[in-house]
Amino acid sequence: MRIRLALLTACLTLATAAVPAKAVDAGTHLEGVLPSGAAYLMDVPASWNGTVLLYSHGYTPAGAPNPAQNAPGPAVRDKLLAEGYALIGSSYATNGWAIAEAVPDQLATLDLFTEKFGAAGRTLAWGTSYGGFVTTMLAERHAARFDGSLSMCGLVQGGVANWNSTLDPVFALRALLAPGSGVRLAGFADQAEAVAAAKSLTSKVEAAQQTGEGRARIALAAALHNIPGYNDASQTRPGPTDWAAQQANQYTAVRGLLQLPAFSWRQEAESRAGGNPSWNTGVDYTAMLVRSPLYKEVTELYKQARLSLRADLSVLARAPRVSADPAAVRWMRSTSVLSGRLTDPQLNIHTTGDALIPVQAESAYRRAATAAGTAGTFRQAYVDGPGHCTFTAGETLAALRAVEHRLDTGRWDVSPGALNSRAVAEDPTAEPRYISYRPAAYPRPYDLAHPGDTRR
Repeated sequence: MRIRLALLTACLTLATAAVPAKAVDAGTHLEGVLPSGAAYLMDVPASWNGTVLLYSHGYTPAGAPNPAQNAPGPAVRDKLLAEGYALIGSSYATNGWAIAEAVPDQLATLDLFTEKFGAAGRTLAWGTSYGGFVTTMLAERHAARFDGSLSMCGLVQGGVANWNSTLDPVFALRALLAPGSGVRLAGFADQAEAVAAAKSLTSKVEAAQQTGEGRARIALAAALHNIPGYNDASQTRPGPTDWAAQQANQYTAVRGLLQLPAFSWRQEAESRAGGNPSWNTGVDYTAMLVRSPLYKEVTELYKQARLSLRADLSVLARAPRVSADPAAVRWMRSTSVLSGRLTDPQLNIHTTGDALIPVQAESAYRRAATAAGTAGTFRQAYVDGPGHCTFTAGETLAALRAVEHRLDTGRWDVSPGALNSRAVAEDPTAEPRYISYRPAAYPRPYDLAHPGDTRR
């Protein structure tokens, strides 16, 4: 999730090293299993152009099918194969918060590719969602293996920040809608306990949505997670002051947050970390709300409901806080926290209407890269659209071409105009949506340079 400048001469050398060490006589499709148990997938065209793209896929919940993937979608895959790119990727050995397996499995897949087809002239890492996080981890910690990277809709705030930020909205919902309920928010014994807690709090949220007071409080919780008011393509885009429509859209996303990430997925991550890796001791929710881009919506909904926002914020201030397990924080920090230290160019792209990984995650990574002194190697671009990872094939390919352009020329060209022109060239059937945009600050960033408030 971070980028650093490579030497121009090295970039030019890589750009011209397009002949693989071993010729591939015919287009090759390989599937198999790594020693770890992870499945791998490789597609190498007959006229391989010397570039290999290592794709990291998104989060796969425990129990769900987990096939190997080597591209973000069939349209992108087919176009790249037709142009001579080799596409590879693995399933990771386990589902869930699998960063400890994903990184070595992806490197092992690259090793196997080199063994079978020879060294690539250029190696790029790319990935979506949780796979964008894996991609950035590869770029930061194994820079010698890659020439550049592309993180799409990535969880680039890292593990500790993610679980802290996921805790905040459910803490507010419990305090305001289910006080005294005893609903557990972290430290689950097993999946059954997590699922039961999710159902209990969801029922309170569903009931609250039927009243003006409840809708205002749900909007407050959504603001603490920066859930946008337009977050799904099936929704009608609300007007800038259509607070009711914005809240209705947020409510759908809040229910989705409760049903999986905030409880079930948290428990799975806790089982790996050996306890709860997140906390809200010392958090000032009033200050967090004021900084949120959704502050105006919340204040207007509270006015309409004739409800005191100050009183509810006082409730949050007095509510018993959640403490982390220090050993779990250490595990998450060692495996799942980013540094911003990038050796080679990286581009991040994100949709503005992402409810699962809000676009403010990019601000967290920008902060880390700036502190690490590598912001010049790193670029971000934004697509004006709702949903998580809802890029068109043209927008995806435009971003990939931008990384290649940086490697070929030593210069970034990621203005909205340049990216939209590339997107149209790649897919004339879809209107490109790159815009000039700067997301608000991430509510609670945590990276290796800025661990933040570690009181637990």
